[in-house]
Amino acid sequence: MKTKFSLLFSLLVIASMTLAACGGGAAEAPAATEAPAATEAPAATEAPMEVTEVTFWHAYGTGSAEETALATLLEQAAVDMPQYKINVLQVPFNDVFNKYDTDVAAGGGPDMFIAPNDNLGGQVRAGTIADITDLVAGKLGNYSELSQGGMMYDGRMYGIPESLKAVVFWYNTDLLPEAPATTDDLKALMEGGTPIALSFGCYHHWGFFGSFGGQIFDDSYNFVVDDANQANVTSAISYLNDLYQVSVANGWPRNDSDGLAPFTEGTVAAITNGNWAMGDYRAALGDKLAVAPIPAGPGGASNPLLGVDGWYFNPNSDNAEAAIEVALYLTNADSQTLMMNEAGHPPANTTVEVTDPLIQGLLNAFSTSYFRPQVEAMGNYWGNFCGTDQVFDAGTPAADWVKAGFEGATK
Repeated sequence: MKTKFSLLFSLLVIASMTLAACGGGAAEAPAATEAPAATEAPAATEAPMEVTEVTFWHAYGTGSAEETALATLLEQAAVDMPQYKINVLQVPFNDVFNKYDTDVAAGGGPDMFIAPNDNLGGQVRAGTIADITDLVAGKLGNYSELSQGGMMYDGRMYGIPESLKAVVFWYNTDLLPEAPATTDDLKALMEGGTPIALSFGCYHHWGFFGSFGGQIFDDSYNFVVDDANQANVTSAISYLNDLYQVSVANGWPRNDSDGLAPFTEGTVAAITNGNWAMGDYRAALGDKLAVAPIPAGPGGASNPLLGVDGWYFNPNSDNAEAAIEVALYLTNADSQTLMMNEAGHPPANTTVEVTDPLIQGLLNAFSTSYFRPQVEAMGNYWGNFCGTDQVFDAGTPAADWVKAGFEGATK
């Protein structure tokens, strides 16, 4: 019996060992310890954006529609072009050219400035604006040929065009339902007591030379001194003197600045001025504002001096390419649309859709304009034909004054 029990116990032990070997009912071996996770490398710190400073000057009046519109553009530029910090300085228009040229000649000045092409030729000859022909090659395809021409001198490009400008006839349709089509119509209105603020001055009244068939220059920018032409110029000055005397007798404004408030307040029916004033006029008059060309006369259509506003660049600048990129942004279709709608700038960029009848009226009025010469001889015009007070106030006969003007200009 004892032998059988020992055998049975041995078999049970063997069976138990066999089950353990097969894993049945036995404790599992402890899991292997996991290796600690590798520490992640810290993300690379992005290099800060390199910001280039670009400085420009403008001469838009404080609080004017032009200055306000420009401020809106610059706010958007800060969003769209964070790589540039644009620094702006306002300089009074009467000082901007002299200050710019003086600073540049001394080795300073801004990277760029915006102004009409009043002194483009003189600045090129003085070397105070940069030739950008190569830097803008292939980049001005959306700008009109006329506007590009306003930025050129001797076949080279010296600026990026922004808008066109010339003197036109603005009127309040509540006081003057239709603009005078001819010089006779205008004279009859003024002699009949309609208050009109003509701007008498050698820039503002240039367009009347064309109305009477008068020329200052021929196609080669020589002064046209023959007797027949001098008679036509004399007719224009005599006509303007008649209107000046009507204005004096009635106490009406005789320049654009004195006429601003009376026109916007509705105490004069019309004013001759450039389209730089359109934003202020429209803000005051709304739908009552209308525009027309300076009246045609016996010699044909008027021919106001056509100017082009644009961005010019400092030859001293170390940031010429950045400045050009900023100027191209400020003259793109969106920017010029805003300047057109808010400040009355007829766009140089041909991709801008013109839907405003006032802007279209300006472009129509410009169609007979005279491209402002950039030649040195233009200085002789300013020097010899701007003293119209000798006729208007001192009583010098118009013929004598015109003759003396041509003689002085050709010396």
